[in-house]
Amino acid sequence: MQRELTPADIIADEAEFMLFYKPAGMNFHSEDGVKGFVVLAQELMKTKELYSVHRLDKMTSGVILLAKSAKSANTFAKMFENHKIEKYYLAISTRKPKKKQGWIKADMAPSRRGSYKLLQTKNNPAVTQFHSTSVQANERLFLLKLHTGKTHQIRVALKSIGSAIAGDIRYADATAAKQEERGYLHAYALRFKINSKEYTFLLPPKEGKRFTSDTLKKILNEKYQQPWELF
Repeated sequence: MQRELTPADIIADEAEFMLFYKPAGMNFHSEDGVKGFVVLAQELMKTKELYSVHRLDKMTSGVILLAKSAKSANTFAKMFENHKIEKYYLAISTRKPKKKQGWIKADMAPSRRGSYKLLQTKNNPAVTQFHSTSVQANERLFLLKLHTGKTHQIRVALKSIGSAIAGDIRYADATAAKQEERGYLHAYALRFKINSKEYTFLLPPKEGKRFTSDTLKKILNEKYQQPWELF
């Protein structure tokens, strides 16, 4: 059963926007009679005046911004579209990547049953930059910066270098993925400037044994407290 949002899920409450923690396994929009994140956030704050300006996949946890007015929503939507908001993610794979850091740039196209795939062309490419480090045997942590915002972008990008995300039933080995507590993708940080003020929000993962191990926490504390410095 899906949990509700609570006051503990509120990260920031500013004049023009709010930031929340979205739990893993929660739909962003309402679906099949199940309330999605946006509706649950509105109910928590007892207002309809919260507007989505970007989204996270159901399996993805982490920081998400909702605007407080239609005007602010338009402003933030344009900022996301024009890459004025830096987005950083964490992911874990049990597969060794073809390369440990760098860029993944390629066009994306729909594949089968709602999935996507990378193409050989680069006409309107999805652009992902990443850095990775070993957590333990058969477990690698990826820090990723999105330069575009395509559907399933990170999930497809990591699969393309041989490191599908642990627990990702759609893109990893389904049998192995179903043994995981969750899909290990997390929206870790947002960084932007609006009305001459700079904002930085960093939110470590809260769910899943792999994301909350002492070893991974140590890596985050020692290497990834200022992720923008690695790109």
